[in-house]
Amino acid sequence: MAKVHANGLMIEVDDQGPRDAPAVLLVMGLGMQLTGWPEELVALLVAQGFRVVRFDNRDAGLSEGFDHAGVPSIAWNALRHALRLPVRSPYAVKDMAADAVGVLDALGIARAHVVGASLGGMISQHMAAHWPDRVASLALIMTTSGSRRLPGPTMHARRALLSQPANRERETLISHSISVFTAIGSPAYRPAPAELRARVAESVARASRPAGSARQLLAIAADGDRTPLLARIRAPTKVIHGVVDPLVPVANGHDLVKRIPGALGEFIEGMGHDLPQPLLGRIAQAIAGNAQRAI
Repeated sequence: MAKVHANGLMIEVDDQGPRDAPAVLLVMGLGMQLTGWPEELVALLVAQGFRVVRFDNRDAGLSEGFDHAGVPSIAWNALRHALRLPVRSPYAVKDMAADAVGVLDALGIARAHVVGASLGGMISQHMAAHWPDRVASLALIMTTSGSRRLPGPTMHARRALLSQPANRERETLISHSISVFTAIGSPAYRPAPAELRARVAESVARASRPAGSARQLLAIAADGDRTPLLARIRAPTKVIHGVVDPLVPVANGHDLVKRIPGALGEFIEGMGHDLPQPLLGRIAQAIAGNAQRAI
C-alpha cells in the first residue's frame, strides 16, 4: 500500500494484479476503509485477469482527513434533513468522486471498471455521470439514488448507524463496531463471532475516525436526490443488492435498475448490508460478467 496525490489530497491506495490488465476500482462506503473490500474478493478478481485498486476515501482510513472542519452535530443535521432544510457539509459526494478519478490519474489508468458499495455506490454514480470516459462499466452494490420516495433504514439499522462509541478505548470501539455490523449485516450469512471480532479489531488497529464518518454522513445528506444523474449514465451497469438489506432496503436497488439505461439487477436472498464471505464468489462473478459487457 502507498499514498498517492489525488485531487489535491493524499489518498491511501492498494494496487494489486498486472499493471497492464483491465483495472477494477473498488470504492468503499461510509466510514469504511479500503480493507472493507475483503482480500478474498480482490484475489478472485485478480484471478479473473483484472488489476484491482482499492483506496481509502478522504476522511477515512489512512487518507487525508478534514478534522479542521470540526465535528458536526449529527442530531441537528438529521433534524434539518428531516425538515427538508439545506444540510451543509465540508465537502460533497462529487468531491469524493473527483478523488476517485484522481486516484486513476495518479496510477495512470485511463478507464476502470468501477465498483461502489453503499456510499461508494453514490460516489460511483457521480463518476459515471460526470466523468463517463473514465468508467468502462459500473457495479453498484447495496446503494441508492438518494430519492426521498424510496424507503429508508429500519429503525434498528438507523439507530445503529447514528450511534457513537461511548469513548475512544480500543475495546469500546471494537464492541461498538461489532454491534453496528451485526445490526446491518446479512441474517443468512452471519460470520463466526471470533472471525467478526478479529476483522473488526484489525480495522480499529489500522484507523478509527468517527468524526470523519460524521462528515461523510453530512455529505450524503447534502447530496440529496441523484435521480437526475442516473439517466446520464451510459456505462454498462450491474446493480447488486441484498433482498433483506435493513440499511438500504432492496427497493432502492430496483429503483436504480429502472432508472439507469440498460442496467441489470442481481438481488440476493439473505444478504443484508455487508459483503459476506460465502457470497464473494458470486459478487466477483457479477462484477466480471458486467465488465464483459463493456468489451
